[in-house]
Amino acid sequence: MKNMTKMMMAATLAVGTLAAGCQTAPTVTAPVTQPITANALQAYDWQLVDAKRANGDKVTQLFFDPAKPLTLKFFKDNGNDRVAFVNTCNNMGSNYNVVNGNVVLGNVLSTMMACPEPQASFDTATLATVQGKYSISTNANNTPILTIKNSSQVAHFKAVAK
Repeated sequence: MKNMTKMMMAATLAVGTLAAGCQTAPTVTAPVTQPITANALQAYDWQLVDAKRANGDKVTQLFFDPAKPLTLKFFKDNGNDRVAFVNTCNNMGSNYNVVNGNVVLGNVLSTMMACPEPQASFDTATLATVQGKYSISTNANNTPILTIKNSSQVAHFKAVAK
């Protein structure tokens, strides 16, 4: 009887161990990065959803009016690739080229209106935000996300249908 009890306990332990080993952990899929091309940029408008400084602080100047987020509109104009920075106080934009997967902005052109605060700070923060390394990936909801990263901040823009 003693041997039978030992065998049953050993069998129970073995089955429990096997069952624990068969459990699967949920998989986390890494964001899928796609190459930067003019067509990929021009497929959507890009609306700012987050911008943080290198120390983790939010770039508050970019979020003073949640109803009018910074939006990047990439487009063709007479055969040239251009980007407009929308919802700024001044009208702002630039030519751009994609060189080896990097976005290279030309001189940013801007009207010169004397904007009051906080709009003036929004315009200044916009210029700092659009300079950097661009990448496109998709989030967990399969929404394309444009990320611009430079030495002082990281900004994330979600794709919005044109």
